[in-house]
Amino acid sequence: MKFPIKRTRKYLQDYAFGPITLHTVDDFKFMAKIGRIAAETLDFIAPHVEPGISTAELDRLIHEYMTDQATIPATVGYHGYRHASCISVNHVAVHGIPSETKILKNGDIVNIDVTPRLDGPDHWHGDTSRMYMVGDNIPVKARRLIEATKKSLKAGIAAAQPGNRLGDIGIACGQVATDYGYSIATDFCGHGIGLTFHDNPEVIHVEPEDMGPILLPGMIFTIEPILNIGKPDVKTLDDGWTVVTRDRKLSAQAEHTVGITEDGLIIFTKSTTS
Repeated sequence: MKFPIKRTRKYLQDYAFGPITLHTVDDFKFMAKIGRIAAETLDFIAPHVEPGISTAELDRLIHEYMTDQATIPATVGYHGYRHASCISVNHVAVHGIPSETKILKNGDIVNIDVTPRLDGPDHWHGDTSRMYMVGDNIPVKARRLIEATKKSLKAGIAAAQPGNRLGDIGIACGQVATDYGYSIATDFCGHGIGLTFHDNPEVIHVEPEDMGPILLPGMIFTIEPILNIGKPDVKTLDDGWTVVTRDRKLSAQAEHTVGITEDGLIIFTKSTTS
């Protein structure tokens, strides 16, 4: 796989929401490093996701693991957020706040979202999330939702090829959801990432009105579809963070950080164990 040939960072200007960074070979090396740590964080926490543990305890373990890797949880202090992860259970679509009182039980499904950041002058971010099943009594409908969510992410990644349009990713993600009879929460999207946590471009997970820019070598962004068993509508709770499905039906999300190369893409946050 060929890497971007640029040695100097450039910016694509013809995007409605602002410039898109076209990263360099060295940038990709940093992203590979932090992406690996992000994936390993989710690998590390997997055996701890069991009935009886609180989401706050999971967050403490994640925080300790990140700091042990000489990284910083980018979410701590981000717009006032205080935790190293977002942990979203069952009908929580995204941004679930870890809590001492939220105890996982047999049959729950859980999304854990982490963004470690390199601790040093180059603050590169690796963003990824994964679904976990708690215990051994997982309803068939929950298993099927997780399966569809993984396939939606996989389809979006397959569409993220140089020469395609940004909108091709959304078409691919959305088609999988439609095939399963699910909806996608359209209030949230993927995003550019690198030295900045959230950057251009916005990555929509359904067919967009505008297909957007051509995918070029050097682009780095997340793909992170949220699939709902019921309607796509969500709402944010009074805590300002927790987003739930309005119909209280199950929701699931999966996320990777990817980079476009000259002849394909790299999944920076791909796990070697799952």
